[in-house]
Amino acid sequence: MAEYNHKEIEQKWQHYWAENKIFKAEVNPEKPKFYVLDMFPYPSGAGLHVGHPLGYIGSDIVSRFKRNKGFNVLHPMGFDAFGLPAEQYAIQTGQHPAITTEQNIKRYKDQLKGIGLSYDWDKEVQTCDPKYYKWTQWIFSQLYNSFYNNVSNKAEPIENLMAVFEKEGNKNVKAICDEDTSIFDAIQWNGLTEEKKALVLLKYRLTYPADALVNWCPELGTVLANDEVKDGFSERGGYPVERKKMRQWMMRITAYADRLAGNLEKLNWSESMKDMQTNWIGKSYGCELDFKVADKNITLTCFTTRPDTIFGVTYMVLAPEHELIDELTTSTHKEEVDAYVQKAINRSERERMSEVKTVSGVFTGSYVINPFTKEKVQLWVADYVLAGYGTGVVMAVPSSDDRDFRFATYYGLPVKKVIGGTEDLEDPTEIKYGKMINSGFITGMESKDAVLATIEHAEKEGFGKAKINYRIRDAVFSRQRYWGEPVPVYFTEDGVPHLIPEDELPLELPPVDEYLPTESGEPPLGRAKDWVYKGKYNYELTTMPGWAGSSWYFLRYMDATNEKAFVGSEVVKYWNSVDLYIGGTEHATGHLLYSRFWNMFLFDRGFIFHEEPFQKLVNQGMIQGRSNTVYKLKTENTFVSLGLKDQYDTIELYADVNMVYNDKLDIDAFKNWRAEYAEAKFILEDGDFKCGFVVEKMSKSKYNTVTPDAMIEKYGADCLRMYEMFLGPIELSKPWNTHGIDGVAKFLRKLWGLFFDYEGNFLVKDEKPRAEEYKALHKTIQKVEQDIESLSFNTSVSEFMICVNALNQLKCHKKSILENLLVVLSPFAPHISEELWQSLGHEQSIINAPYPVFNAAFIQEDEYEYPIMINGKLRTKIMFSLDKQPKEIELETLKNETVLKWLEGKQPKKVIVVPKKIVNLVV
Repeated sequence: MAEYNHKEIEQKWQHYWAENKIFKAEVNPEKPKFYVLDMFPYPSGAGLHVGHPLGYIGSDIVSRFKRNKGFNVLHPMGFDAFGLPAEQYAIQTGQHPAITTEQNIKRYKDQLKGIGLSYDWDKEVQTCDPKYYKWTQWIFSQLYNSFYNNVSNKAEPIENLMAVFEKEGNKNVKAICDEDTSIFDAIQWNGLTEEKKALVLLKYRLTYPADALVNWCPELGTVLANDEVKDGFSERGGYPVERKKMRQWMMRITAYADRLAGNLEKLNWSESMKDMQTNWIGKSYGCELDFKVADKNITLTCFTTRPDTIFGVTYMVLAPEHELIDELTTSTHKEEVDAYVQKAINRSERERMSEVKTVSGVFTGSYVINPFTKEKVQLWVADYVLAGYGTGVVMAVPSSDDRDFRFATYYGLPVKKVIGGTEDLEDPTEIKYGKMINSGFITGMESKDAVLATIEHAEKEGFGKAKINYRIRDAVFSRQRYWGEPVPVYFTEDGVPHLIPEDELPLELPPVDEYLPTESGEPPLGRAKDWVYKGKYNYELTTMPGWAGSSWYFLRYMDATNEKAFVGSEVVKYWNSVDLYIGGTEHATGHLLYSRFWNMFLFDRGFIFHEEPFQKLVNQGMIQGRSNTVYKLKTENTFVSLGLKDQYDTIELYADVNMVYNDKLDIDAFKNWRAEYAEAKFILEDGDFKCGFVVEKMSKSKYNTVTPDAMIEKYGADCLRMYEMFLGPIELSKPWNTHGIDGVAKFLRKLWGLFFDYEGNFLVKDEKPRAEEYKALHKTIQKVEQDIESLSFNTSVSEFMICVNALNQLKCHKKSILENLLVVLSPFAPHISEELWQSLGHEQSIINAPYPVFNAAFIQEDEYEYPIMINGKLRTKIMFSLDKQPKEIELETLKNETVLKWLEGKQPKKVIVVPKKIVNLVV
C-alpha cells in the first residue's frame, strides 16, 4: 500500500470488528472483569456534534487498554429513548414518537460506529422498547410492594409489615411512612375493610400516589422536574411554568437519604460531585418547635437547626405554598398576600434557593407566640422559605441568619442580638456561634450547649422535639405525557391502585389519535380508545419520568436479552458494579441520585449483590463551540475582513464554521450558502478574508456545530479520536477548533512512514533494536500506561508524537519496536494500528495482544546535560557522561569555547559542580 488511506482502512476494520463480534462480552470467571460505562445519550434529531464523543472516546481508550491488559471488558451502549423532543415533534407533525426515535437512533449508531468505538452492540438497550420497559415496570412493582424498615435499615416486602399489623398494629413499628399516619392496634387493623387497609399501606409503600406541588407547563402539557425549569420557564421551548398541586405518583427516595449521603465516602468520585449530592440531600440535625398563632386555634410547627437562637426570633415566615395561608391572612392584607403568593409559587425552588440576595415578602396581618418568651411576633410570607424543606415555616433570627438579616433590614423588622461579640457589629451575622446573650436561661452557655438545653426544655414542656431533617424530597414519578413508560397500575371503583400482574407485563403504550391532553385535561393516554383493564378498570393515565429507564440500564446491559429476569443472578455477581462511569456534571442531582436509590433498593431486596452502582465516576468537560463572525456593511451587500472592519460601519453576522479554516473564509462556499450572498463583494486583507471568532456553546443558531462525520470524512476517525484527546484534560471544558488537527494527521502519516515508503515498499525488518530505539519505546510504554490509568489522555498523544519523531530520526524500522508501539497506540488510533499490525503478519486482532511490559533498564540515562552558569546567568549547556567525576567536569568546562568566550581571559574564583544538576562559575 503506497500511502495511508484512512477511508479504506477504517471501513475495513469497522466491518471486521462487527462481523467477528470482536468486542462481545460474556461472563468468564477465569478472567478479571472491568465494566466501563458511558452515560447513554438521548437520540436527538440533530445527531452527534464533535463535543459529544469526548467522553465516549475516553472510555473507549480505557476499554481497549484493559483488554490488552488481560481484563474481560464490558463496554456497552444504548439509548435513553423516551423524551419530550420526540413527543413535541409528534404533536407538531402527527408522526408517532417511536418512528422519530428509531430514525434518530439509527443515525446515532452510524455515527458512533464511524468513530470506531469498541461497543458490544449485542448488549444494546433502548428504554422505549417494551422488552426493556417490561422490567422498568417490574421494578416499579417491587417498589410498590416494599416498605423501608428502620430496624433492619433496608427495604423489605410489604407482606412483612402486614404480618406485624395483624399481630400488634403499628404502635411499635419503626418504618418510614407519611407523617400523618395514625396509630392503631391489631384489633383496629383487622377490623378495617380491604379498601381502608390498602389506603393505610400506601402511607408506607416506597412508591405511592399523593397530591404534590409540581412544576406544571401547560404548553408542554406535562410536569417538569426542578432542573428542567429556569426563571419560571421550561428549559425546553421557554414556555411559562406554574406551580400547582396535582395527583402524582411519588418515589420515597427520602427513605434512603441517610445511606445516599453516608455511602459517598466509599466512592471514587470528585469531591465537588460528592458535595453536590451531599448538599442536595441536605441532612441537618435540630428540632421542631410549636408556635401558637395569636387569637386563632392554629399551631405552626417549624424545624430549626439553631434552637439556641430562639430568644432572637423577631418574626416568623411561611412558604408561599403553605396550606394555611388563607386562614392566617387577615382581610386587610388578603389582596396583597394573594398577589404575592400567585407570583412566588410560579418560581421554581431552585431559583428561589439560588437568588440569595433578592428580598421579597408580605405581612399576613397575623402574629405568633414565641413558646420560650411568650412574645408576639409578626407572621410573614416570603419565597426564600420552601414548602418541602422542614415544615414550610421558619423562625426568623435576623441577628444570626444572613437572609433573615437582609429581610429584616429591608422591611424594618427588629434585630435582637443573642450571640456574644455581636453587640457592636452593624451586621451581627458575621459571628454565628459563641456565648449566648440576652437569652433567658441559656445566657452564658456556648452555642452547642445551648442547642441541647433548648431542645431538652422544649421536649419537657411539650412544645418541641429533636429531629433529623433532609432537604431532599420524595421524587415526583408522574409525567402528563404520552411518550414514556406506562405505569403498571389500574384503579378499582373505590379509587385504590392495584398492580398489573407480573405475568401480564409489559403494559404497552396504546395508540392515540393525538399526543395532546384531552379536552377535560387528562394526559394523552386518556385519548386511548377502550384502554381499560379487564374491560372495566381504568389504567393510570400518567407515564413514568425520563429518569425511570435510566435508573437501572447499567444492570440490563449485563444480560440484555434475558426474558426471565431483569438480570441473571450469576451474571450480576460477575459484572458487579460499574468500574468506570463517564458523563456530564448535569446529572449530579438527578440521574446519579435516582440510580443509586434504585440500585440500593434492588440490593436490599436481594435481586443484586452490590449496594452502589458506580465505583469511579469521571465528569468530562464540554467541548464548546468556536463561532466565526463576518462583518457586513450596513448599507450594501459587501463584507469586510476582520482587520479592516473598524474603518467601516458594519454589522456582525455568523458564518458557518464548516466554511472557515484557520479563521479564513472560503468565499465561494459562503456565496453558495445563501442566495442573498451570491452577489456579495468582499474586501480582503493580505489576499484573505479573515473572520472573527467567539467561544460559546455549540448551537445551530450560531452555525458553530461541527459533526464528527465531517471530521472523519476529511481526516479519519483515528485523527479525530486523537485530536479530541489532545485538546486538553478530559475533565476540563475547552473550545473546539481545527487549528491543531493537521499536526495529528501528520503524526499518523509519519507513523505510516515507519512501515512503508512513498512507493509502498515494506520497510520493517526483523533486526535487533539499538539502545536508543528501546529507550524511545519504553518511555512511551511507561508514560501511556500511567496516563490511561489517570485518564490523562492529552499527554499521551504528545508522547506518541515524541516517540514517532525519535524513531524516524533513528530511521528505526525494527519489527519488535514497532510491534509493541502499535499495541500501546491501538487504544487511541485502533484502525491504523490494526492495519499495520496485520502488515506485520498477525492474523488475530490487535485487541487480543498483551500490553507491552515496561522495562526500566531501557530508559536509564548514561549522560546528563549540565547547565553552565557564569555569575548566575545561563551561558551554555554541556553534555557529560554520568560516571564523570566533578574534577573532570570542571576541567572540560574550562576548555569549552563558549565558556572561554564569556570568561574573557579571566580565571574563575570558584567552580562549583553539583553532580547531575549544574555547573556554576564565579568570576
